[in-house]
Amino acid sequence: MLKVFEHHVPMSTLVALLADSAFCFLAVMVASMQLPSGPFAAQGASVPMATALVLAAAFTGVMSLLYSFVGIYRSGSAPVSLGGMLGRAFFALFMGSCIAYLALEAQGDSAYALRLAGRAVPIMAAGAITVRVMVYLAQRASIGARRVLIVGTGEEAHAVAADLAASGTSSRHAVVGFYPTSTDAVDTTASGALTVFSSNLSIGDIVRQQGVDEVIVAVREQRGGSVPMDQLLACRIAGVPVLDLAGFFERARGEVPIDSLKASWLVYGHGFVQGSLRRLVKRVFDVVSSAVLLVLALPVMLITAIAIKLESPGPVIYRQERVGLGGRSFMCLKFRSMRNDAEKDGVARWATQNDARVTRVGALIRKMRIDELPQLVSVLRGEMSMVGPRPERPSFVTQLKAQIPYYDIRHSVKPGVTGWAQVRYSYGASLEDARRKHQFDLYYVKNNSLFLDLLVLIETVSVVLFREGAR
Repeated sequence: MLKVFEHHVPMSTLVALLADSAFCFLAVMVASMQLPSGPFAAQGASVPMATALVLAAAFTGVMSLLYSFVGIYRSGSAPVSLGGMLGRAFFALFMGSCIAYLALEAQGDSAYALRLAGRAVPIMAAGAITVRVMVYLAQRASIGARRVLIVGTGEEAHAVAADLAASGTSSRHAVVGFYPTSTDAVDTTASGALTVFSSNLSIGDIVRQQGVDEVIVAVREQRGGSVPMDQLLACRIAGVPVLDLAGFFERARGEVPIDSLKASWLVYGHGFVQGSLRRLVKRVFDVVSSAVLLVLALPVMLITAIAIKLESPGPVIYRQERVGLGGRSFMCLKFRSMRNDAEKDGVARWATQNDARVTRVGALIRKMRIDELPQLVSVLRGEMSMVGPRPERPSFVTQLKAQIPYYDIRHSVKPGVTGWAQVRYSYGASLEDARRKHQFDLYYVKNNSLFLDLLVLIETVSVVLFREGAR
């Protein structure tokens, strides 16, 4: 893992991004240097090196964005098959080729654009296949996996082991076994094929013998000498990373677990950057991005408004009280996707999948997230941000605050049109879903940055295109 502005990025993701970029850059350079220059120089001459470099760099940037938009660099989300990844890569390649053709055709030589695409696209396609296959094989073979020792044998320890063995993380971690603490009731049957080491061995001995790269302390209660802190300190001094439960889940899954979370971890840990510079940068980003999106989405919003009005009586825009920054209420704007009498008894209810109250037009715009577009107006007004926790209704907030630890922390930032929880967790409408999504929201509040905001917006495109976490 590489830490970028407090956010953990898998090294495999960076390697794939660099490899894809290299193939794109090489493809355009090779094709442009082999072909007559068309509109760029005298007839029959090749493209000047400076021009070729600009073309290659520009196209590489476009393809990097398109590859990101289709979600081939997403980590921690539901795994996609090799065929699915190749399909997404070819879709991005097709879109990139169309954009490149139109840009070159605008220069006045469509024949040159076709010849360039004819030579560059096969190289990029071969590169996309090579990178995806290599990533797939590396995951299957667990190449580069970090060997992990889990301290503890209880429920939390087995939850960590199960998480590391799950698809999407198995390529990066290989559990060598469990190390019991003095308070553990060792259950070898629950450990399955994994080894439970004897407590007569020291953690340092196991680390050396098994080639352990990382130690995870999966014990909720560490007071009273139950955890051998002196041995863990020796490992840490020797250069072996030691993580507690909260630190592990934050790094590996992009969430902060609330069941084992202590206030001291939040108080003394890093993150929670809410300074004036961060607020200024976020506000400028919100105003610019929401204004641009409003202009681009205006035709879609007009068509949606007409469709809603034609299908059922009632207002086009649905106004609903939500809780925002500092616990203050504001009126959230959405395109109406339910019948006008959806809550005629005045009782707030969770929206569910296949909700009978949703209209036909409403079902479509909810799947495509079009119903959220009016919230861009709230972003311009400063009530919301482009990225942040999902704003909830006051009645739900009262219920969730009483049952979910640290729930109020999410109100330390503005609610968002989209958010880390929305792109990391599928749609849910229960208390347990709210708890899980809150863990992602805590991660965002703790590690929020412009980089993470951009990452969320990019992943939102993938979620909408491929209906990941569809409602």
